[in-house]
Amino acid sequence: MGEEKLKEEDFEYQPCPLCNQKTLILTERETEVPYFGKVYLFSMTCNNCKYHKADVEATEQKEPVKYEFEISSEEDMKVRVVKSSEATVKLPHIATITPGPASQGYVTNIEGILSRVKYQVEAAKEMEEDEEDKKKAKNLLKKITRITWGQEKQKLIIEDSSGNSAIISDKAIKSPLKVKALER
Repeated sequence: MGEEKLKEEDFEYQPCPLCNQKTLILTERETEVPYFGKVYLFSMTCNNCKYHKADVEATEQKEPVKYEFEISSEEDMKVRVVKSSEATVKLPHIATITPGPASQGYVTNIEGILSRVKYQVEAAKEMEEDEEDKKKAKNLLKKITRITWGQEKQKLIIEDSSGNSAIISDKAIKSPLKVKALER
């Protein structure tokens, strides 16, 4: 069950928010994600400075949400994940991906989430000079591989105040996200 493409529009020669050149292509695509509903996929790519930003947004207003999923088998790697740029992704004792100005939204699967984390750990390991920290990174990479192969269990948590994220599986536990009120 893949996504069904509904509508797509490209807007070329848009001003880039980074370099201000009119070399940005804005793509808006409406698609249907099974068991989640219609979403808009947005991406901006500048041909001049290579700026890139992507996001996913549900077509209808959603409530703040928290998803928890116990990764326990190789089959779980195929579970569909919708992650907005406002979502926090947590793999306890491995990594936390927090939203920020460079945060991206995307539709992937659990293997895709683990691959992104693995890439970041590998990059950090290469830059690390301390041997103890390199060893910790190497052990984290081994752990991620064991999880991917279904040899080790791992919890995946996604928290999204916009409600535009989901883990699409009967095994996923969905609950309301308690959003802390902003202090004035």
